[in-house]
Amino acid sequence: MQEYIAVLSLLFIIMMVIIRAKQLRKKGIKAIRIGELDKKDFIIIPFALLFFYIVLSSVFDLPKLGTELFSNSILRWLGVVLCLSGLILFLFSILSFGKSFRVGIDEEKPGELITTGVFAISRNPIYTAFGLILTGIFLILPNWIVLLFVVGGFWLFHRQVKLEEKSLKKIYGREYEEYCKSVRRYL
Repeated sequence: MQEYIAVLSLLFIIMMVIIRAKQLRKKGIKAIRIGELDKKDFIIIPFALLFFYIVLSSVFDLPKLGTELFSNSILRWLGVVLCLSGLILFLFSILSFGKSFRVGIDEEKPGELITTGVFAISRNPIYTAFGLILTGIFLILPNWIVLLFVVGGFWLFHRQVKLEEKSLKKIYGREYEEYCKSVRRYL
């Protein structure tokens, strides 16, 4: 049962991003900006596909990769709670973002600086949501390869946050610096 929550978490995130990107496209806003500032972003795609396969193979009758590190029902349910919490945070992040939602860095037409909603408690609620979901998936599917993805994912999130902060300082200047003083980077 918990494995289905892991799969659904990934599907819901993908669906939310696609739906929001399509809504913004109708308003003339290009929300998907992956790889425009840093071409190395494209190497993430094959790793993401491998991660999706590992999660899908846990539910469907597909050859499995990696081995289970432990089996603990309580931790699996904790993983479900983290996944659901991450999905809720992700949804509120997208809603709070409004027209400023982007996947990747957009220095040409960035939209306004969002400091309300969930952005009043975290400067990076989407990456925090991703972290919750990744950790939850690991607790549901405690596979050593999934653990590598969690560690790699946290490193990539932090790397992207640093790039975005640099860009946001350039775009919004003092307003962003003041925001940074009053709101934490993650939680």
